[in-house]
Amino acid sequence: MKRTIFAFCFLCGTAAFGQTASVLYNNPQPIIMPDDRPQHASEHAMGTESSLLSSGTISYAKGEVPLAELASPMYHTPLGDIARAYRKEHAALPKATKVSEN
Repeated sequence: MKRTIFAFCFLCGTAAFGQTASVLYNNPQPIIMPDDRPQHASEHAMGTESSLLSSGTISYAKGEVPLAELASPMYHTPLGDIARAYRKEHAALPKATKVSEN
């Protein structure tokens, strides 16, 4: 136990020394930003319009669609009922007859 604590303290001490040594021996230089900016924004003509759609046509719809029309027929049965049916089916299956003990 004493060896483990000593090894842990030794590793933490060397890591801390490595961090302070890098600050002492590597002189960090601050970033100096120039006051004048050669590139700046200016007014110019906008680019040509291009469609993001593959077909190039624009379609839109107006109004509201009921949620029932958007639902898939797969989800007409609630998930809780499906889970209960699977549980009953699992309980009806035959159980293993051979038990292996080590």
